[in-house]
Amino acid sequence: MERNALIILVKYPRKGQVKTRLGSGIGFENARRLYSCFVLDTLDAISSTKNAVRIAYDPPEAACSIKEWLGPDYGYFPQKGEKLGLRLQDAFRKTFAEGFENAVLIATDCPDIKKDTIDEGFRRLDRHLEQTDSVIGPSPDGGYYLIGFKAQSFIPAAFENIAWGTADVFNKTLSTLKQAGLHPHILPQWRDIDTAADLADFVRMHSNSPFRKSKTMRFLLSRPELMRKLKGVTDD
Repeated sequence: MERNALIILVKYPRKGQVKTRLGSGIGFENARRLYSCFVLDTLDAISSTKNAVRIAYDPPEAACSIKEWLGPDYGYFPQKGEKLGLRLQDAFRKTFAEGFENAVLIATDCPDIKKDTIDEGFRRLDRHLEQTDSVIGPSPDGGYYLIGFKAQSFIPAAFENIAWGTADVFNKTLSTLKQAGLHPHILPQWRDIDTAADLADFVRMHSNSPFRKSKTMRFLLSRPELMRKLKGVTDD
Protein backbone atom coordinates (compact mmCIF):
# COMPACT_ATOMS: atom_id res chain seq x y z
CA MET A 1 0.00 0.00 0.00
CA GLU A 2 1.10 3.62 -0.56
CA ARG A 3 2.95 5.28 2.30
CA ASN A 4 1.52 8.75 1.69
CA ALA A 5 -1.98 10.19 1.45
CA LEU A 6 -3.01 13.63 0.25
CA ILE A 7 -6.24 14.81 1.87
CA ILE A 8 -8.23 17.46 0.00
CA LEU A 9 -11.11 19.26 1.70
CA VAL A 10 -13.95 19.81 -0.78
CA LYS A 11 -17.42 21.29 -0.44
CA TYR A 12 -20.17 20.59 -2.93
CA PRO A 13 -20.57 23.89 -4.86
CA ARG A 14 -23.95 25.24 -3.80
CA LYS A 15 -24.78 28.91 -4.22
CA GLY A 16 -24.35 30.83 -0.99
CA GLN A 17 -22.62 27.91 0.76
CA VAL A 18 -19.10 28.13 -0.68
CA LYS A 19 -16.65 31.07 -0.71
CA THR A 20 -19.17 33.35 1.01
CA ARG A 21 -16.64 36.10 1.75
CA LEU A 22 -15.68 36.12 -1.92
CA GLY A 23 -19.36 35.96 -2.90
CA SER A 24 -20.13 39.12 -0.95
CA GLY A 25 -17.74 40.95 -3.25
CA ILE A 26 -18.34 39.34 -6.65
CA GLY A 27 -21.79 37.75 -6.31
CA PHE A 28 -22.63 34.34 -4.92
CA GLU A 29 -23.25 32.67 -8.28
CA ASN A 30 -19.85 33.81 -9.52
CA ALA A 31 -18.31 32.55 -6.29
CA ARG A 32 -20.02 29.17 -6.67
CA ARG A 33 -18.78 28.72 -10.21
CA LEU A 34 -15.29 29.92 -9.32
CA TYR A 35 -15.12 27.50 -6.41
CA SER A 36 -15.93 24.66 -8.79
CA CYS A 37 -13.02 25.81 -10.97
CA PHE A 38 -10.75 26.00 -7.90
CA VAL A 39 -11.49 22.37 -7.07
CA LEU A 40 -10.93 21.13 -10.60
CA ASP A 41 -7.70 23.10 -11.02
CA THR A 42 -6.43 21.71 -7.71
CA LEU A 43 -7.13 18.18 -8.92
CA ASP A 44 -5.44 18.97 -12.24
CA ALA A 45 -2.36 20.13 -10.34
CA ILE A 46 -2.03 16.80 -8.52
CA SER A 47 -3.21 14.59 -11.36
CA SER A 48 0.20 12.94 -11.78
CA THR A 49 0.78 12.38 -8.07
CA LYS A 50 2.01 8.97 -6.94
CA ASN A 51 0.37 9.46 -3.56
CA ALA A 52 -3.07 8.24 -2.61
CA VAL A 53 -5.70 10.98 -2.71
CA ARG A 54 -8.56 11.20 -0.25
CA ILE A 55 -11.42 13.66 -0.78
CA ALA A 56 -12.94 14.78 2.53
CA TYR A 57 -16.27 16.12 1.33
CA ASP A 58 -19.06 18.23 2.78
CA PRO A 59 -21.98 18.02 3.25
CA PRO A 60 -22.20 14.27 3.95
CA GLU A 61 -25.50 13.95 2.11
CA ALA A 62 -23.83 15.14 -1.11
CA ALA A 63 -21.79 11.93 -1.39
CA CYS A 64 -23.30 10.76 -4.68
CA SER A 65 -23.14 14.23 -6.25
CA ILE A 66 -19.52 14.72 -5.19
CA LYS A 67 -18.43 11.34 -6.56
CA GLU A 68 -20.31 11.88 -9.82
CA TRP A 69 -18.70 15.33 -10.17
CA LEU A 70 -15.09 14.39 -9.36
CA GLY A 71 -14.98 10.80 -10.59
CA PRO A 72 -13.76 7.40 -9.38
CA ASP A 73 -10.02 8.06 -9.11
CA TYR A 74 -10.06 9.08 -5.45
CA GLY A 75 -10.98 7.71 -2.07
CA TYR A 76 -13.84 9.56 -0.40
CA PHE A 77 -15.05 10.13 3.12
CA PRO A 78 -17.41 12.73 4.63
CA GLN A 79 -16.16 15.53 6.82
CA LYS A 80 -17.31 15.11 10.41
CA GLY A 81 -17.59 17.79 13.07
CA GLU A 82 -19.47 21.04 13.60
CA LYS A 83 -16.31 23.18 13.65
CA LEU A 84 -13.36 23.28 11.28
CA GLY A 85 -10.88 22.08 13.86
CA LEU A 86 -12.91 18.95 14.54
CA ARG A 87 -13.18 18.25 10.82
CA LEU A 88 -9.43 18.52 10.35
CA GLN A 89 -8.78 16.22 13.30
CA ASP A 90 -11.25 13.67 11.94
CA ALA A 91 -9.73 13.77 8.44
CA PHE A 92 -6.27 12.94 9.75
CA ARG A 93 -7.59 10.25 12.11
CA LYS A 94 -9.48 8.51 9.30
CA THR A 95 -6.50 8.68 6.97
CA PHE A 96 -4.00 7.32 9.49
CA ALA A 97 -6.50 4.61 10.45
CA GLU A 98 -6.14 3.32 6.87
CA GLY A 99 -2.48 2.65 7.59
CA PHE A 100 -0.78 5.56 5.85
CA GLU A 101 2.55 6.66 7.32
CA ASN A 102 2.35 10.30 6.21
CA ALA A 103 -0.58 12.58 5.42
CA VAL A 104 -0.72 16.09 3.99
CA LEU A 105 -3.95 18.09 3.97
CA ILE A 106 -4.92 20.99 1.70
CA ALA A 107 -8.14 22.83 0.93
CA THR A 108 -9.08 24.20 -2.48
CA ASP A 109 -8.53 27.92 -1.91
CA CYS A 110 -5.24 27.95 -3.86
CA PRO A 111 -6.16 26.84 -7.40
CA ASP A 112 -2.64 27.63 -8.61
CA ILE A 113 -0.94 25.47 -6.00
CA LYS A 114 1.98 23.56 -7.44
CA LYS A 115 2.39 19.81 -7.17
CA ASP A 116 6.06 20.42 -6.40
CA THR A 117 5.12 22.24 -3.20
CA ILE A 118 2.93 19.36 -2.03
CA ASP A 119 5.62 16.87 -3.01
CA GLU A 120 8.15 18.82 -0.97
CA GLY A 121 5.91 18.40 2.05
CA PHE A 122 5.89 14.64 1.57
CA ARG A 123 9.65 14.56 0.96
CA ARG A 124 10.25 16.30 4.27
CA LEU A 125 8.04 13.79 6.08
CA ASP A 126 9.68 10.85 4.29
CA ARG A 127 13.25 11.72 5.22
CA HIS A 128 14.15 9.46 8.11
CA LEU A 129 17.51 11.14 8.74
CA GLU A 130 15.88 14.49 9.45
CA GLN A 131 13.94 15.48 12.55
CA THR A 132 11.04 16.86 10.51
CA ASP A 133 7.79 15.25 11.70
CA SER A 134 5.29 17.85 10.50
CA VAL A 135 4.97 20.42 7.72
CA ILE A 136 2.99 23.61 7.37
CA GLY A 137 2.62 26.19 4.60
CA PRO A 138 1.77 29.78 5.60
CA SER A 139 -0.57 32.14 3.76
CA PRO A 140 -0.04 35.93 3.61
CA ASP A 141 -3.25 36.52 5.59
CA GLY A 142 -1.89 34.71 8.64
CA GLY A 143 -3.50 31.35 7.96
CA TYR A 144 -2.05 28.29 6.30
CA TYR A 145 -2.82 26.44 3.08
CA LEU A 146 -1.23 23.07 3.92
CA ILE A 147 -0.47 21.00 7.00
CA GLY A 148 0.90 17.49 7.31
CA PHE A 149 2.11 14.92 9.83
CA LYS A 150 3.80 11.59 10.19
CA ALA A 151 1.33 9.10 11.68
CA GLN A 152 3.25 8.92 14.96
CA SER A 153 3.56 12.70 15.27
CA PHE A 154 -0.07 13.66 14.64
CA ILE A 155 -1.45 15.81 17.46
CA PRO A 156 -5.14 16.80 17.58
CA ALA A 157 -4.12 19.82 19.66
CA ALA A 158 -2.89 21.47 16.45
CA PHE A 159 -6.54 22.15 15.64
CA GLU A 160 -7.77 23.15 19.09
CA ASN A 161 -8.28 26.65 20.49
CA ILE A 162 -7.72 28.21 17.07
CA ALA A 163 -9.56 31.39 16.07
CA TRP A 164 -10.12 30.26 12.47
CA GLY A 165 -10.18 33.00 9.86
CA THR A 166 -7.94 35.34 11.85
CA ALA A 167 -4.40 36.53 11.23
CA ASP A 168 -3.03 34.43 14.10
CA VAL A 169 -3.89 30.95 12.81
CA PHE A 170 -0.45 30.09 11.44
CA ASN A 171 1.50 31.46 14.40
CA LYS A 172 -0.78 29.77 16.93
CA THR A 173 -0.55 26.44 15.12
CA LEU A 174 3.21 26.63 14.73
CA SER A 175 3.56 27.43 18.43
CA THR A 176 1.38 24.43 19.34
CA LEU A 177 3.49 22.11 17.20
CA LYS A 178 6.72 23.29 18.77
CA GLN A 179 5.33 23.20 22.32
CA ALA A 180 4.38 19.56 21.70
CA GLY A 181 8.01 18.80 20.89
CA LEU A 182 7.55 18.49 17.14
CA HIS A 183 9.98 19.75 14.51
CA PRO A 184 7.86 21.34 11.77
CA HIS A 185 9.23 22.31 8.38
CA ILE A 186 7.80 25.54 6.99
CA LEU A 187 7.01 25.42 3.27
CA PRO A 188 7.01 28.47 0.96
CA GLN A 189 4.26 31.00 1.48
CA TRP A 190 1.27 30.69 -0.87
CA ARG A 191 -1.74 32.97 -1.30
CA ASP A 192 -5.24 31.61 -0.86
CA ILE A 193 -8.32 33.32 -2.28
CA ASP A 194 -10.91 34.41 0.27
CA THR A 195 -11.95 37.91 -0.82
CA ALA A 196 -12.45 40.00 -3.95
CA ALA A 197 -9.14 41.74 -3.21
CA ASP A 198 -7.39 38.35 -3.09
CA LEU A 199 -8.96 37.43 -6.41
CA ALA A 200 -7.96 40.75 -7.99
CA ASP A 201 -4.32 40.19 -6.98
CA PHE A 202 -4.55 36.62 -8.26
CA VAL A 203 -5.78 37.80 -11.67
CA ARG A 204 -3.01 40.35 -11.91
CA MET A 205 -0.42 37.71 -11.01
CA HIS A 206 -1.62 35.29 -13.68
CA SER A 207 -2.62 37.63 -16.49
CA ASN A 208 0.38 36.44 -18.51
CA SER A 209 1.42 33.28 -16.69
CA PRO A 210 0.93 29.67 -17.85
CA PHE A 211 -1.94 29.45 -15.36
CA ARG A 212 -3.90 31.76 -17.68
CA LYS A 213 -5.05 28.55 -19.41
CA SER A 214 -6.55 27.12 -16.21
CA LYS A 215 -10.26 26.62 -15.64
CA THR A 216 -10.24 29.41 -13.06
CA MET A 217 -8.68 31.97 -15.38
CA ARG A 218 -10.75 30.90 -18.38
CA PHE A 219 -13.91 31.44 -16.35
CA LEU A 220 -12.77 34.87 -15.20
CA LEU A 221 -11.70 35.94 -18.67
CA SER A 222 -15.14 34.93 -19.99
CA ARG A 223 -16.75 37.43 -17.59
CA PRO A 224 -15.68 40.92 -18.77
CA GLU A 225 -17.93 42.69 -16.25
CA LEU A 226 -16.38 40.74 -13.40
CA MET A 227 -12.89 41.42 -14.74
CA ARG A 228 -13.63 45.16 -14.87
CA LYS A 229 -14.86 45.02 -11.30
CA LEU A 230 -11.73 43.22 -10.17
CA LYS A 231 -9.57 45.76 -12.00
CA GLY A 232 -11.23 48.43 -9.87
CA VAL A 233 -10.50 46.47 -6.70
CA THR A 234 -6.86 46.11 -7.72
CA ASP A 235 -6.53 49.80 -8.52
CA ASP A 236 -7.92 50.73 -5.12
